[in-house]
Amino acid sequence: MKNLSLFLAVVLVLFSSCGSTAQNEKNTSSTEVQQGRIDIDVAEFKNKMKEKDIVILDVRTPAETAQGKIEGAIEIDVKSSDFDEKIKALDKDKTYLVYCRSGRRSVTACNVLEEEGFKKTYNLLGGFNAWKKSSE
Repeated sequence: MKNLSLFLAVVLVLFSSCGSTAQNEKNTSSTEVQQGRIDIDVAEFKNKMKEKDIVILDVRTPAETAQGKIEGAIEIDVKSSDFDEKIKALDKDKTYLVYCRSGRRSVTACNVLEEEGFKKTYNLLGGFNAWKKSSE
């Protein structure tokens, strides 16, 4: 009987947490905090660009950046062997707007920045693809 009660309690907790996760997914907006970074859409990214102490960080490959980039962006390829070394030279007190092609590698870059002590990182949802699409 004790084991059955424990089992039912565990099942109840699992079902209730699944429901809240589904509800949380429905309530997401264009701004979402994940770990320390904040995921933002193109409109919010453009607004952030107007603020002081902003650094735009393009973490795509040189071949990708040759096809176009956001004006004023610093290029540091997240897949390069010296990525960690290069970001250590950046000012941790500034705010970083980070993007890649589609928004996946920039998440990785934001995570690395946070591990190095950067407090303000914003990830562009949809990456440069979304940026280009918003300009069409």
